[in-house]
Amino acid sequence: MSDLHKALEEWEEGILKKFLSRSKERRDEFNTDSDIPVDRLYLPVGDEIEDYPDKLGFPGSYPYTRGVYPTMYRGRYWTMRQYAGFGSAEESNERYHYLLNQGQTGLSVAFDLPTQIGYDSDHTLAEGEVGKVGVAICSLDDMEVLFKGIELAKVSTSMTINATAAILLAFYVTIAKKQGADLNRLSGTIQNDVLKEYIARGTYIFPPRPSMRLITDIFAWCKENLPSWNTISISGYHIREAGSTAVQEVAFTLSNGIAYVQAAIEAGLSVDDFAPRLAFFFNAHNNLLEEVAKFRAARRIWARVMKYRFSAIDPRSMMLRFHTQTAGSTLTAQQPDNNVIRVTLQALSAALGGTQSLHTNSSDEALGLPTQDSARVALRTQQVIANESGVTDTVDPLAGSYYVEHLTDSIEEKADQLIAKIDEMGGSVQAIEQGFFQQEIAAAAYRTQKAIENEEQIIIGVNAYKADYEPPHEILKVNPALGESQARRLKKLRERRDQDRVDGVLGKLANAADGTENLMPLILEAAECYATLGEITDTLRKRWGEYQGVAS
Repeated sequence: MSDLHKALEEWEEGILKKFLSRSKERRDEFNTDSDIPVDRLYLPVGDEIEDYPDKLGFPGSYPYTRGVYPTMYRGRYWTMRQYAGFGSAEESNERYHYLLNQGQTGLSVAFDLPTQIGYDSDHTLAEGEVGKVGVAICSLDDMEVLFKGIELAKVSTSMTINATAAILLAFYVTIAKKQGADLNRLSGTIQNDVLKEYIARGTYIFPPRPSMRLITDIFAWCKENLPSWNTISISGYHIREAGSTAVQEVAFTLSNGIAYVQAAIEAGLSVDDFAPRLAFFFNAHNNLLEEVAKFRAARRIWARVMKYRFSAIDPRSMMLRFHTQTAGSTLTAQQPDNNVIRVTLQALSAALGGTQSLHTNSSDEALGLPTQDSARVALRTQQVIANESGVTDTVDPLAGSYYVEHLTDSIEEKADQLIAKIDEMGGSVQAIEQGFFQQEIAAAAYRTQKAIENEEQIIIGVNAYKADYEPPHEILKVNPALGESQARRLKKLRERRDQDRVDGVLGKLANAADGTENLMPLILEAAECYATLGEITDTLRKRWGEYQGVAS
C-alpha cells in the first residue's frame, strides 16, 4: 500500500470519522444526473504523487488546501449572507425580514459612511450622506429598531464595520442581552480590519497604533465574553476592489493577518486563545480558475504561517475560514443584466474554492442600491449553484487539474515573495506608513485601466458589443429627508436619557484611553446608557487624534 493510501486510511479513521459522528452529510449517496456515483473525495490516479500530503493533504486537515472541513458542502452549504442596509433602521429591518423569508441563512449589515467614520447623523460632516450606502446607526436606539423581530440567538450576523467596530459590537451585544440570548453561543462577525482601510478604502479614524489596540482589546474581551464570535474578518475584498491583482490580494491580506496576530501576542494573548476566531474576507472576480486557485493557495499559506511562524498547536488556529463577496468593481452600468452572468461565474468560483459564506451582488448595483427584486435574484443565484449545479456533491472538485494546481502553486509562490518583502519593511503597519501597499495597488489598477482602454481586456457592453439603446432600470433611492428625521430622533434620545450617567462613563473612557486597560467594558457601558456613536468616537478622537494618511 502506498504512503498516500495509508494517509487516506488514517484520515478516514481519524478526522473524518470523528467529524461525521457529530455532523452528518446531507444524503447517504450522491449521484450525477446520469446516475454516476459521486465520491466524497478524489485523489491522484496511481500509487504516489510527490508532495501530495504536504501540498494538498485531506479536507479538514493541514495544510487545508482542499478545504477546512472534511465533508465541506456534502454536510451543509455555505452561509448565504446577503449584504444589506440602507436608509433608516426601519427600512433595513424590513429588507432583512424579506431576505430571511426568501431563504437567506445569515444577516450582513451595511452601514452608512457617517456611521463608519464615527459621526452621528446630525453632524455637519454627515450632511448628504445619511443612509446613502448603508443604514444610519447613531445609538443603541437605532440598533434596537434595526433588529426588531429578529432573535439574535437564532441568526448569524456579520457587520461590515471597522474603525467603529467596538461600538457597533457593543450595541449588538446589548440587544442580545436584552433578548436573553446566551452570549456564549452568540454567533457572527465584525469586520474590524482597520489596516485595509489605510491601504485601500479610507474609512479610518485613529492612527494605526491606537486602532490596533482597539482590535486586540476586542480579541481579549470576546475570548472571555463572546467565545463563538468571529472577532475580525481580515479583508482582501477592498484591496481587490481598489485595483489589486489576485496575488496582491492574497499577500496583502495575509500580511495584515500576520500583523494582527503579532499585535495580539505582544498584548499578552496566547495564539491558540484567539486565532481560532479569526476569519477572512475575499473578493471573487471573473477569472474563474484563477479565483479558485487563489482561495486554495491562501488556505495553504495561512496554515503554514500559523504553524511555523506563530507555533500554533490548535488545528483551528491554522484554518483560513473566509467569507466571499462577488466583485462590485466588475459590475457595469452598461447592459446591467450582464452582471447576473458575471456574478454567477464569481459565485461559482467561491463555491469551487471552498468558501464558508457568500454574498452575491445584485445586477443593478452599478446604478444604485439594490432593489428588492434584484436582491432576490442575487440570492437565487447562490441557491441554484448550491442545489442544482452538482459542484457541492464532492470536496474540492478541481483538485488534480494540471492547470488549477499550477495556478495554486504559482499564486502561493508569488504571494510568499510579497509577504517576505513586507516582512523586510517591518510588517504591514510599517508598509502602510511607507505607502507601499497604496503604491502597488495604484500601479496594478493603472495597468488594468490601460488594458481596458486599449481593448486588450474586453468588458462586454463597455468596450465591446455595445448596445445602441439601454432600457431604463428601476433604481432604489434613499429619502433625502432622512438626515433631518435622524436628527430629530437624536434630539429626543438626548432629552430622555440619563445625561449624568452618559457624561460619567465617557469621562472614564477618556481616562482609560490614556492607559492600557481593555476599553471594551467601558464602551459597552456607554452603549447601554445610550451614549451615541459620535460621542464615544469623539471621546477617543480627543485622546488619540486622527490619521492624516500618507502623502503621495
